[in-house]
Amino acid sequence: MKNVPNAILFCLFTVSCGVHVDESAAEKRPVILATTTSTADTGLLDALVPVFEKKAGFQVKTVAVGSGEALAMGRKGVADVLLVHAPAAEEKLMAEGFGARRLAVMHNEFFLVGPPDDPAGAKTFASAVGALRSIAEKKAVFVSRGDDSGTHKKERALWEEVGLKPEGGWYVEAGQGMGATLTIANEKRGYTLTDSGTFYSMKNVDLAVAVQGDPLLANPYHVIEVKAAGANAAGARAFADFLVGADGQALIAGFENGGHTLFTPDAGR
Repeated sequence: MKNVPNAILFCLFTVSCGVHVDESAAEKRPVILATTTSTADTGLLDALVPVFEKKAGFQVKTVAVGSGEALAMGRKGVADVLLVHAPAAEEKLMAEGFGARRLAVMHNEFFLVGPPDDPAGAKTFASAVGALRSIAEKKAVFVSRGDDSGTHKKERALWEEVGLKPEGGWYVEAGQGMGATLTIANEKRGYTLTDSGTFYSMKNVDLAVAVQGDPLLANPYHVIEVKAAGANAAGARAFADFLVGADGQALIAGFENGGHTLFTPDAGR
């Protein structure tokens, strides 16, 4: 049989030995998920991903970065699905044709946090804009993520509302994820903007909430299926459907840390 092509030999082997080739399993290659650091830092992905993998049969490979970088991965076609919280940038990506579907998944809010003794008097303001203006006027330390994440995008939008560009020794750009930025703010006894979920998940940081409840601090998360040649469209759709389905939404609703519900499910909004 030395002149028999390999493909025919493989077919003869599988038939004679009773080997079953599962084509559907072969098609279930890993799903590349690009997501914001907050979904990883809070532990939410640890609750969601194993359930999805068992339910759908897809393996998920997670890349936790800022939302800006996750969206860039979508544009480059190196991720299959995105879970992000930068609405304006998400809408731009969809308008440019890089997304197949964008669905509301959940929300929480941003907090302006700082030292418990509140040297800038930020707690006296009901609005984040007023508090940030006071921080800048008093040149109290403010630690920015500085990484083009969803949180950084929100911070920049708030400074635009204040009407100034923060600069100088009091304004520190960390270039780090949310957990690391909170740690730096704690060490420098400074203020920072954080998503509520990561803040409640952090241990050993002596920071207090200065401003919350401001409508400008709303923090919605969406899942986006990437539209790109070679993308794992089936896996992306399965993951998106899971997040907005009954099982995913129930897991999100029940996800707590220290008695705090970290996210509110939003499917259908």
